[in-house]
Amino acid sequence: MDIFCKLHLFILSNIFIFEYSTCTKDFPPLKNDNLLRAARGEPVDRVPVWVMRQAGRYLPEFQEVRKQHDFFTVCRTPELACEVTMQPLRRFDLDASIIFSDILVIPQAFGMTVEMHAGVGPVFPEPLQTPADLSKLKPEGAVDRLSYVGDAITMMRHLLDGRVPLIGFTGAPWTLMGYMIEGGGSKTMSKAKAWLTDYPEDTKKLLTMLTTAIVDYLEMQVKAGAQLLQVFESSAEHLTKEDFLNIAVPYIKDIHDKLTQRLTSQSIPLVPMTLFAKGAGHSLKEQAALGYDIIGLDWTVDPEEARKEVGPNITLQGNLDPQDMYKTPEEIRSLVTDMVRKFGKTRYIANLGHGITPQTPIVSMEVLVDAVHKAL
Repeated sequence: MDIFCKLHLFILSNIFIFEYSTCTKDFPPLKNDNLLRAARGEPVDRVPVWVMRQAGRYLPEFQEVRKQHDFFTVCRTPELACEVTMQPLRRFDLDASIIFSDILVIPQAFGMTVEMHAGVGPVFPEPLQTPADLSKLKPEGAVDRLSYVGDAITMMRHLLDGRVPLIGFTGAPWTLMGYMIEGGGSKTMSKAKAWLTDYPEDTKKLLTMLTTAIVDYLEMQVKAGAQLLQVFESSAEHLTKEDFLNIAVPYIKDIHDKLTQRLTSQSIPLVPMTLFAKGAGHSLKEQAALGYDIIGLDWTVDPEEARKEVGPNITLQGNLDPQDMYKTPEEIRSLVTDMVRKFGKTRYIANLGHGITPQTPIVSMEVLVDAVHKAL
């Protein structure tokens, strides 16, 4: 095995990108470990902050890459994925990076076609319509078809040179199931919810299939170099509390428990895990019992109430309303300072309550990061 990575430099739209032809996992030491310390409940010298979708459409340099390349081409090309992962770190004093990818790469690896349409978002031309369509899915070997994500993670760890930790992620089973049945984003999830009552056994079959693939996928990400993992249950808001606990939570727990067991059996160090269940503020106590180190909060949850619900031994992450990023810099600074002071410096990671939106002003991100670091 080579001791060092061999580098090649090429130019994409006037952007310099390092390409790794061969890489080892002898990673540089971490220089800023505040994110991981916060995840473990250890003292931090400043509150760590990162932002969901921090590498994305609000950045003009990301738009330049997208003019040349399809969205999923960027996801599948490690050099491009690393370039856009690095973009926000060049602008902002963030405490974490998150590998550029998408939760829908798992349905793609199952053989489903997923397209990213401008102004619409992800579209499945042939969604699952009846349980008979489950036979079309190809879950066997799915993780092998996602190896490009692992390659990007390993490459990114070297490019970061220990600057900040690197986050890996996945969609949760219910959220992925929803996209696969609805054919894209949905305001009601009516088709997916119909499966819960019309096809309960086939729903369990699909959710189990997705859970198995997710565990394989997260294991691969840890082995590739991910230092923290986040599970996005972005569609939890479409379930009642009862359905969330009965339909989504068992599989979310399985992901944590099976991954932990698998890594432990291989003597691979565990990494902190975050659960972000958007719209499930009604079940924080139940989420805290699932074994995840960090619970992500959307903007509807009060920080002080959340702490009472989850107790002192879980790290909280969040939860500024992304729409607040359109306010004046003075208003943003005041809101962020108040938010951080409510959460406190112990077991807290600052973030938005959902992904940053495309028209967010650059100055808003600058103010957010600076305000977090200066709040306490």
